[in-house]
Amino acid sequence: MKETGRAQMETADASLTTGEPPHQPHPWQRIARWREIGPEQWHDWRWQARNLIRTLDDLEGIVPLREAERKRLAPIAAKYHFAITPHYAALIDPNDPNDPIRRQAVPAREEGCYYGNETEDPLHEMEHAPVPGLTHRYPDRALLVTTDYCYMYCRHCTRKRIWKNGETPVTREAIRAMTDYIRTHPEIRDAIVSGGDPLSLPPDQLDFILGELRSIPHLEIIRIGTRVPVVLPMKITPGLVAILEKHGPIWLNTQFNHPREVTPESAAAVDRLLRAGVPVNNQSVLLRGVNDDPRTMLALNHALLRAKVRPYYLFQCDPVIGAEHFRTTVDAGLKIMNSLRGHTSGLALPTYVIDLPGGGGKVPISQNYVIGENERGLVLHNFEGKTYTYPSPARAARSPRRRVETLDPVPA
Repeated sequence: MKETGRAQMETADASLTTGEPPHQPHPWQRIARWREIGPEQWHDWRWQARNLIRTLDDLEGIVPLREAERKRLAPIAAKYHFAITPHYAALIDPNDPNDPIRRQAVPAREEGCYYGNETEDPLHEMEHAPVPGLTHRYPDRALLVTTDYCYMYCRHCTRKRIWKNGETPVTREAIRAMTDYIRTHPEIRDAIVSGGDPLSLPPDQLDFILGELRSIPHLEIIRIGTRVPVVLPMKITPGLVAILEKHGPIWLNTQFNHPREVTPESAAAVDRLLRAGVPVNNQSVLLRGVNDDPRTMLALNHALLRAKVRPYYLFQCDPVIGAEHFRTTVDAGLKIMNSLRGHTSGLALPTYVIDLPGGGGKVPISQNYVIGENERGLVLHNFEGKTYTYPSPARAARSPRRRVETLDPVPA
């Protein structure tokens, strides 16, 4: 014991003389079960995937649950299964029962409530599915559901209906049926590879899907919808990036919903994608208790730009069964967007949209800055509420206020 104590004092003395800071535990090591996990293991996506939190017992030490709460959540977890990566779970504040990271990942009793406005398929994806797994709603675009599996099941997911299928893989035969449909419809120039999470697929399956799509002559764009850069950024490996680069041009749409999700690991994953020529756009969802205030939304979009991610869309949450507690009013979304405009760069302003129930597609929602017109032009107000007039073009006026003679008159 004396030798151990002497060695510890010598180590402490050495750190004082060398100026080296004492060892600080890694953030995940505050959780008992991961206290002995070093950086090499933690940043191995395979280790992360093997150690998903999948049961209420697995939440022990991550999210404090009283016995009564466990009993209330048991039927919810049975109906809507869950999975959380250690990376994402380590972002949860265990002392905050309303933590915005927790709300997105951990089952809540509100998921068992039904209010009458929600449906299993609010966007009517199945109604617009000419073949199983493919939605053809817009003339030039098609969406392919390529897997039911996710590394994390977002509690606000619009496709909660497919969770009851378990985690079944989509067969290559089913994939070929989707791509054959696209081959016979030359108006389709844009394919969105979705799921589940397509970046959870084995590399050979992902390579097969992208190869099938890229072999279609009239298909110009392939997009991938994934939360892997958010919940498992370690999965964006050189091997995965090489597959995406091979089948480019590919655009990647992800979903960061809170500034705390934009971690150094996520920024590094985005950087690897960009260096391979894969642009990364963000499609946030407006979620009550997560990002439904101007300060959080501003911080999120600024963090995204620092990570070289373009804020693309802000979606109004869909009226899906099991997610009503996440929905805000549209007016709340408009107030957030109005608070951002004029107070930050236009690069930090996503387009606020509603994906219309019934399969009507996306429509942008924005504040009307036009007040009206007068004899001088269009009257508008700005982000400060001040009124301005934009003058009508000269040719729209009855007569010019001042005539200017030029050597080279403008042709009529």
